[in-house]
Amino acid sequence: MPHTHRVAFSSPSRPDRDVLRGVLCHRAFRALTLGRSLTFFGNSMAPVVLAFAVLDLGGSAVDVGLVVGARSVSSVLLLLFGGLLADRLPRALVLQGAAASAALVQTGVGLAVLTDRAPIGALLVLSVVQGAAAAVSIPASAALLPRTVPPGELRPANALSRMGINTGMIAGTSLGGMLAAVAGPGWGMLLDGAAFLGAAAAYRLAGRVLARRGAVTSSASSASSAEVLLPATAAESAESAESAESAGRARPWQDMRQGWHEFASRTWVWVVVLQFFVVNAVSAGGIQVLGPAVADTTFGRTAWGFVLATQMAGALVGGLLVARSRSRHALRIGVAVVALDALPLVALAESADLALLLMAMFVNGIALEQFSVAWDLSLQENVPQDTLARVYSYDALGSTLALPLGEMAAGPLAERFGVRPTLLCGVGLVLLVTAGALGSSQVRGLTAGGPVPDEVAPERAACEAD
Repeated sequence: MPHTHRVAFSSPSRPDRDVLRGVLCHRAFRALTLGRSLTFFGNSMAPVVLAFAVLDLGGSAVDVGLVVGARSVSSVLLLLFGGLLADRLPRALVLQGAAASAALVQTGVGLAVLTDRAPIGALLVLSVVQGAAAAVSIPASAALLPRTVPPGELRPANALSRMGINTGMIAGTSLGGMLAAVAGPGWGMLLDGAAFLGAAAAYRLAGRVLARRGAVTSSASSASSAEVLLPATAAESAESAESAESAGRARPWQDMRQGWHEFASRTWVWVVVLQFFVVNAVSAGGIQVLGPAVADTTFGRTAWGFVLATQMAGALVGGLLVARSRSRHALRIGVAVVALDALPLVALAESADLALLLMAMFVNGIALEQFSVAWDLSLQENVPQDTLARVYSYDALGSTLALPLGEMAAGPLAERFGVRPTLLCGVGLVLLVTAGALGSSQVRGLTAGGPVPDEVAPERAACEAD
């Protein structure tokens, strides 16, 4: 039986409880995390206020579906282009442009809604622009994160970043509904625009910090003086030259094929993406479609809102736990705990009481965060930086395509075979694909490295001195 080798991510003088504080001392990381949190805040609020804006303009449910659906279609169609763009241009600049574009359009349409001058067509355009901005931001921000911290701090950095993302999503969804009900969707759009503008400013700050450190690294006269600087910043300093050379090549399709090769040539990557294609489809159908139907006939809609919030609370706790993890077999553990996605489906299928369902969702939230951080860490450490965004885009495309398939299939299957058999079938699929993913020797054997404590110490000292 293979053993798990453990390495520390903090210096001996720092206890584990300070690992998150150590990561937060990096200014570029703080700026990027703030930008990602505000971006996901805006992306979560957008569909809510858009839907109510369409209804306030006299639109039908079909119009709501068209406007909100246009955002998803735009995001799916442009995901691969977003990954390509993030690999060919400086990623901080790409993020600034995407956030600034979303802020400009969102604010303009918000003002038009407040003055009753916004046709549904304008909301449709806004939805498409937001989808495009999301398609660019997802791979670019994930691929930029490894440049903001030392390699040994990637695990807690990913955990903290995802905690910010989850918080932004919770706040965006709740505030969107509240503002739409109390003040009107136009004010929600203005707040959304302000959030994207703040994200653009944060991304600009992250880019400036990385560029400055890269310049210092380039001018260092000796290897010893460069060792005190973040290794990631040295890579960032070369990004402009590499990106300029890439941008000069008029071969985007060749670059996309290169990204596909990096994706497909690593068995552990496509195996896990295939696993989550099935898991996401099952969860989308079971939780997002059949869950409300079960809630309506049992414990009610209000309680269902608490059920979903409990899952997000579990994700926040999971982030704290995984940030302190030292296991090198992070992917193996993360893939294995995906089996816990079956717990909420079992609880719904067996008409469990509310307390049991809340517990199942909380545990599920913790498990999902273990996987998410392990997945980001594995990609960032094992995929070349110059193709990382494209690999992320293929990953996101596989996950995104699964959602509408699961949502559209769940209802007809439940009508044909019943809600309980459909949910239990989903449980079987989750367990089956998880076992299949663990059957891959690459998934089981992939390790997450990191420098030993003595190697992290000088980088931490340089960060604190900054």
